[in-house]
Amino acid sequence: MAKHERGLRFQPTGGSRAPQIPVGKKQRLTIERLANDGRGIVFLEGRTWFVNGALAGEEVEARVLGTHGKVVEARTERVFKASELRRPAPCIHVGRCGGCSVQHLPHDEQLALKQRMLAEQLSRVAGIEPQEWAPPLSGPEFGYRRRARVAVRWDAKAKKLEVGFRAVASQDIVAIDDCPVLVQALQPIMQRLPNMLRRLGKPQSLGHVELFSGSSIAVLLRHMAPLSEADLLILKEFCIFHEAQLWLHGEGQPEPVEAGQPLGFRLDAWDLELAYRPGDFVQVNAGVNQAMVAQALEWLAPQADERVLDLFCGLGNFALPLARQAREVVAVEGVQAMVDRAALNAASNNVHNAQFYQADLSQPLTDAEWAKQGFSAVLLDPPRDGALEVVRKLATLGAKRLVYVSCNPATLARDTVELVKQGYRLKRAGILDMFPQTAHVEAMALFEAG
Repeated sequence: MAKHERGLRFQPTGGSRAPQIPVGKKQRLTIERLANDGRGIVFLEGRTWFVNGALAGEEVEARVLGTHGKVVEARTERVFKASELRRPAPCIHVGRCGGCSVQHLPHDEQLALKQRMLAEQLSRVAGIEPQEWAPPLSGPEFGYRRRARVAVRWDAKAKKLEVGFRAVASQDIVAIDDCPVLVQALQPIMQRLPNMLRRLGKPQSLGHVELFSGSSIAVLLRHMAPLSEADLLILKEFCIFHEAQLWLHGEGQPEPVEAGQPLGFRLDAWDLELAYRPGDFVQVNAGVNQAMVAQALEWLAPQADERVLDLFCGLGNFALPLARQAREVVAVEGVQAMVDRAALNAASNNVHNAQFYQADLSQPLTDAEWAKQGFSAVLLDPPRDGALEVVRKLATLGAKRLVYVSCNPATLARDTVELVKQGYRLKRAGILDMFPQTAHVEAMALFEAG
């Protein structure tokens, strides 16, 4: 039998593999341009570097966070030559917290970046631009976030409870008790939350905490083991001090400790109060949400004799204001619990011309009974995956006008291709600045038939 040779290494047919760049390595870079997500881009020695916290034209020292093939993710550690656009970061956690990735850009430049991102997606994917660009819809750049999920994790090695937000490109938790983008009502809760949680008897059984500020303030605690009476008392006293409702999420659904307390948010322009439960989807920016609803109704222009379809209706954020203007609104959502809550919201606001249905919105809608009468106009507000199967058949519903609210310009552009194939024209589009200090882009587009 032949003797095995030890230590032989055979080159793959494609040649030698470039050595991986170790995590933590520091590299001096000159940033060439910005990516669509606001990170700086550098092309160096066959690799593409994406650098958090860097601007075009800057010379920076970047620390490697990770590599994936020929892609290197890094964050700015030091700026040798700053862009004229750079401003001092408003938050002391910049570079560590993964939340506000473009806070070093002035707000007007953030809006311009998001506008470019939307325009590039529509041009590259759909080969189109709107007949008219709407001005950005924006509000205050700080103190806007009315809902936040706070990460909580027991570090068994350090015997310490970590409380804060996720780090950049990591599952690590950055200890945070001061967040400038939270609404003022949640600031004192965020400041005192870590110390309160560390007083609890079984910190290793705690999950996340969700904070919400609307018609009332709510604190939801996710826990994986029953809470002791002592722990429950600590939580109750904390919420009493902050005049907040206490919600607990153990097995099953989140439930309030004291039943019957109202929790929700108002849409003042339409005299509506929408009930909300922690865990439900809700737009985190109350001011921009109201402006968004108003703009959607202005663009869609529902008439008093028209039947309107609202897809992905959630709690009724668009459906109930639409019902104030249209003859009839049919609102559809994929999750039955949300359908039920939206129907209750309609009833509690004396809205009787809106009907709510559950349907799988990843499938065409043409077989649904409620779709057979057709619609004059359609509004849809899908998740990040978009609404490809739905839009492929929208023309069969007879709608002449369509407003598409998007949280992902890439899927909006993809779905625009389908709508154009069906004879719709992209009449108007613009960005919605729902998340200032981040590169996240929301957008609204108006399509008209013919």
